Amino acid sequence: MAFLKPVFANVDRAAAGWERRRRRAYLAGLLPALVVLGVITLLPGLFLLGVSLTPLSLVNPSTVFDFSDPLGNYRELLRDGRFHNSVLLQLHLSATSVGLQLAVGLGVALLLNVRARFFEAIRTAFLIPMVLPPIVVALIWKILYTPDVSPLHRLLEEVGLPIDSLITDPGLAIWAIAVAETWQWFPFTMLMVLATLQLIPDEPLEAARIDGASRWQVFRHIVLAYLRPALVVCGLFRLIDSLKAFPLIYVLTNGGPGTATEVTNYYGFIEAFNFSYWGYASAIAVIMLGGAFAVSWLVSRLGWNEVHHD
Repeated sequence: MAFLKPVFANVDRAAAGWERRRRRAYLAGLLPALVVLGVITLLPGLFLLGVSLTPLSLVNPSTVFDFSDPLGNYRELLRDGRFHNSVLLQLHLSATSVGLQLAVGLGVALLLNVRARFFEAIRTAFLIPMVLPPIVVALIWKILYTPDVSPLHRLLEEVGLPIDSLITDPGLAIWAIAVAETWQWFPFTMLMVLATLQLIPDEPLEAARIDGASRWQVFRHIVLAYLRPALVVCGLFRLIDSLKAFPLIYVLTNGGPGTATEVTNYYGFIEAFNFSYWGYASAIAVIMLGGAFAVSWLVSRLGWNEVHHD
């Protein structure tokens, strides 16, 4: 068998060489995409970070290269009560809207999880809010929340339950925005949950029913276990996207009444485009970006650990 050793050695060298060539081919294929990704994401991110270290203002453009106090904007944020209030409002809006989207999307998906053409047509209709442009959604809810032209307000008046405009009430305006956001984006959760429901095997469901499990027990211990990874992904995507709820706020409340709906991204918009404090607004954006990464990592870790624990 000794005469076969050189043959095996040549085969090993050929396999190693083929593996190296395969890796180089993969790298060559990925390199253009990585370059484009770096140009459109990494470079603007670095520029944003650099601007946040300066007191840049359009009133004094020469300050773009003023790095004499690089942490000045961040120290000011620590003392800015309006910024602190915007962060609390952002957390409130994100938690409320994402929670409602998951709950409504899950409920509607369970109701529509029927193999019939009629329900397939209804599923398609439920997708309409998600594909509408955000500004159109904002205009729809602007009409619904305006008592003079709102069919909803007129209906409530007819039944003897008149109410004032929700978007002019400081205590309810943030909830009104959360409802509009939920209406637009619950179909995303519905789609993900429906797709997962179609993949659940029948055997564990039938075995649980034979053992006498109730519908609630089947849902809680079997169906929900299959749905949990999809719900974690939906929650993560919607949580990140909730930080960009700008069109709704801009059209519905313009940050008001007062600062009742002035979430963090809208506060940054005001500092940048109303007062021209671009350095300060960039610092706000950097904080938001870091917070989004931190929350995404935390949610994904918690969801991953819970799924594997189950």
